[in-house]
Amino acid sequence: MKLIMAVVQDQDSNRLLKALTEHNFRVTKLASTGGFLKSGNTTFIIGTEDIRVQKALDIIKANCQSRQQLVAPVSPIGGNTDSYVPYPLEIEVGGATVFVLPVEQFHQF
Repeated sequence: MKLIMAVVQDQDSNRLLKALTEHNFRVTKLASTGGFLKSGNTTFIIGTEDIRVQKALDIIKANCQSRQQLVAPVSPIGGNTDSYVPYPLEIEVGGATVFVLPVEQFHQF
């Protein structure tokens, strides 16, 4: 048995949840925050048999693509403005960060 933890951008979360449940994965969805932009993420926790791990990873990969997004930089407060760039920057967002962990025991009550 394995525990899959996938951190995805909020924008991808509903599509991923639908795809996982359509393939009979039991999923717990948690709101989370972090990353470069301190933006909203969703963390999915999925418990599954070893033989279904690759299927779950394929579904995550198909539904969580990275993309380019324009962001406005935050201006420095009281700091040196010599290196401040006042125009929007294009950065890569999305995708998924996935951890696959072994499960020693599983109980369902």
